[in-house]
Amino acid sequence: MAWVAVAVGGAVGSLFRYWLSLAANQPGWPIGTWLANIIGSFLIGVLFVIGKERGGISPEVYILFTTGVMGGFTTFSTFSLEVISFWGDGQWLRGTLYALASIVVGLSSCAVGIWLARQMQ
Repeated sequence: MAWVAVAVGGAVGSLFRYWLSLAANQPGWPIGTWLANIIGSFLIGVLFVIGKERGGISPEVYILFTTGVMGGFTTFSTFSLEVISFWGDGQWLRGTLYALASIVVGLSSCAVGIWLARQMQ
C-alpha cells in the first residue's frame, strides 16, 4: 500500500506547491519554486532524522511525507526549465544566480533541518 501513500502525498504536495507559486511568484523571479525547494529541503532533513534515524514514524508515514508530499512539493524539473529559460532569454547572470542560490541554499536548508531535528531530542 506504499503506492497509495505516495500518490496521496504527491497530490497534497503538488497542491501546496501550486498555491505557493500563485502566492509568491514575481515577474522575472520564480520565488515560489525557490521557496518550495528550500522549504522542502529543510523538511525532508527533519523527516529523515525523525523517521529514519529515530524511527519515530512508521515506514508508511515516512514514505507518505518524503516521497509523496515532499516529492510533489519540491520540483527539480520546474527549476531546470526556469534556469534554461533565463539563459535562453539571454539572462545568463540571473539564471546562474538562481541555480547557485537554489543549490547552495537548498543543501544548507536540508543540513539545517537535520541538525535542528537532532538537537530536539
